[in-house]
Amino acid sequence: MDPNSEKIFYKQKSASRCRCFILFGSAIAAFIIGILIGRYVACPDPKTEERREKYLRDEDTTIIEELMNSIDSENIRNNLKILTEKPHLAGDNNTDLGRMLQTRWLQDGLDHVTMTPYHVLLSYPNMSDLNYVELLDGNTTVYKSNLTEPILTPEEDKPGVVPPFNAYSAPGDIHGDLVYVNYARLEDFELLKSMNISVEGKIVFARYGKNYRGDKVHMAEQRKAIGVILFSDPADITNGDTSDVYPHDWWLPPSGAQRGTLLIGDGDPLSADYPAISSAYRAKVDQLYWLPSIPCHPIGYGIAVKLMEQLNGTVVPPEWRGKMNVTYRFGDGFVKPGWRAHIYVTTRNKNATIYNTVGIIRGEFEPDRYVILGNHRDAWVFGALDPSSGTAIMMEIVRVLGAMVKSGKWRPRRSIMFCSWGAEEYGLIGSTEWVEHYVKTLGFRAVAYLNVDIAVEGNFSFWAEGTPMLVNAVTMATKKVPNPNSTEVAAGRKSVYDTWFNTFPDDAKSKPQINLPGSSSDYGAFRDRLGVPILDFAFTSDPKLNLSSYPMYHSVYETFYLVDKIMDRGFQYHRAIGQVWIEMARHLADSLIIPFNVSDYADTLNAMTTTFLKRFKTLLDEQNINTTLLQISMGNFTAAVKDFEKNLEKANLQDPFVVHRINDQLMQLDRSFLDPAGLPNRRLKRHILFAESVIDSYSGSSFPGLSDALVEIQQGHNVTEQWEIVRQHYSVILFAIQSAASTLKNVTDFMVDYY
Repeated sequence: MDPNSEKIFYKQKSASRCRCFILFGSAIAAFIIGILIGRYVACPDPKTEERREKYLRDEDTTIIEELMNSIDSENIRNNLKILTEKPHLAGDNNTDLGRMLQTRWLQDGLDHVTMTPYHVLLSYPNMSDLNYVELLDGNTTVYKSNLTEPILTPEEDKPGVVPPFNAYSAPGDIHGDLVYVNYARLEDFELLKSMNISVEGKIVFARYGKNYRGDKVHMAEQRKAIGVILFSDPADITNGDTSDVYPHDWWLPPSGAQRGTLLIGDGDPLSADYPAISSAYRAKVDQLYWLPSIPCHPIGYGIAVKLMEQLNGTVVPPEWRGKMNVTYRFGDGFVKPGWRAHIYVTTRNKNATIYNTVGIIRGEFEPDRYVILGNHRDAWVFGALDPSSGTAIMMEIVRVLGAMVKSGKWRPRRSIMFCSWGAEEYGLIGSTEWVEHYVKTLGFRAVAYLNVDIAVEGNFSFWAEGTPMLVNAVTMATKKVPNPNSTEVAAGRKSVYDTWFNTFPDDAKSKPQINLPGSSSDYGAFRDRLGVPILDFAFTSDPKLNLSSYPMYHSVYETFYLVDKIMDRGFQYHRAIGQVWIEMARHLADSLIIPFNVSDYADTLNAMTTTFLKRFKTLLDEQNINTTLLQISMGNFTAAVKDFEKNLEKANLQDPFVVHRINDQLMQLDRSFLDPAGLPNRRLKRHILFAESVIDSYSGSSFPGLSDALVEIQQGHNVTEQWEIVRQHYSVILFAIQSAASTLKNVTDFMVDYY
């Protein structure tokens, strides 16, 4: 063997020997690792296995009765008494209540409570130069309104009571003729137009009710009115007997006046779409939301009758007549020549700091999913009903759930949040700023938002409005809660659900009626910006009374006395709302599969489609807009819902990954109807199915972007431009419905070419 060959041979032999050692070593290592793996597979960690089994266990229903029975009516009463001791308009007194809640909630067992400040634009009257209206004969005062509401019980005799005013009204010193415009709705102004009665250069005289006060003023301003006087008519806030009123009954006395905001938009007017934190950019007022450029002042019917009895002009039609003891006339002049009306308003906008108080019970297994309970804290004066009835109940729910967690008996699967909002009355400001502040986190993690603003606005029946995913949860909860209405119980209706179904039946669904919400409370941003299922609920009055709101709404007479001695003696209706609220929170936070019923969504969407096409199909067909495509989309969505429910019945709920996937799909459904561009001309209203009407912020509408544009077309306003909006937005709706259907499909078959 030559030297070179020998070297090669030994190198190969050495390499072969190395390979043998490597293979042998690998085999030994694999053997050892195999033993270790086998050991740990055969002997799993008992704690891990126990936690897995506990995670996959469904909700603990053994605590339902204990939780509901723990809601104490006397505790709620005591809470309300504390909350209504002083006026708490957004500002300092309201902040003090927020700190009180923070202290109480930590003592009651919440894991964490924080107070978050926002620097926003609010509005206040000049307390040394108060607002008023008067009648002048030339320059002589013939009649002048009271500057404040008279004290009727010792409860109203407290410092800090703000007199009647409309927030964000422009200041003004205005003289002119009065024109009575009924409720100042679109149809009311159209009637005036048909009669050649103009409000241009005049003061509009309108009654509260039927639509949002800000829309009344906005439509008056659009028609070049120079001012607005709003009044509460006895037809809307009494039983017709104006002598049998507060403090003897719950009806508004002649001196009572409804305060309220005029802002059209939600959140801080200066920082739309972004939180009003210290680093925020603040725009000029007229660049963002609509704020009035004319003065507006609210009065009671004791003042309104003095104005109406001096009006000249034609007698109004029967449907425009209220129940003041006077002949209702259109006006546009006074009985006596030379008389004028005068509005004097000193209200000014002002920068202020507000606070939200937010507490949390951390979930045991899914702490990053939040079931959120909310209620605002600020009130125009004492706010015994709006909002303190809801706050008093939420305080009691915190006590009950906190005690359960502290005892070690229970901790929810998901986190439960409790939110006390600031400055809701000015335009949902606290809640909107919070949603804008944490939009990324909440967009992924919020499960549902349960809102109670006015818990008891009457003592007859339960009432609710909300989005479809929560229909199932509220239906189940109300069936478990005893009926506080003894008359209804005597008639055989033993649960809250029984009276609700009997009073507000939805015959098409064999369920109680749940209306689509407008934008009248703090659920707005959760629906509009996040696509989170929302519900707002309360006890309300007998619908036969035909009230626009409870009579004492936003007046100084909304006191603890009103609730304690007149509206809910014993606080049984408050307790029932607390029981519904706590059971819904428990169910949503604790069930293995989030208790959303997707078929309720399909039912609602089909009903919306039917209503919409019944109203507008002919108009759309005339423009060759294919309405069949909407029906096809709805058919595809309904089919996807049915398939999802069939798959859910067969799903392996012992697999944590399957459970997580199903819950993700359920949470995604509402979010799939968000459009980043928003509704036409309303970019911050991003849910294309559920939003308030553009002509009435209190009312929801079917396909609001389309409906609003089509109403404009019917009124002859910007017809060419509006048709372009209709065509574009119609395509968005079709796309969104198909996209929503795809979220319910399995991961392998979500891509389907429908058109």
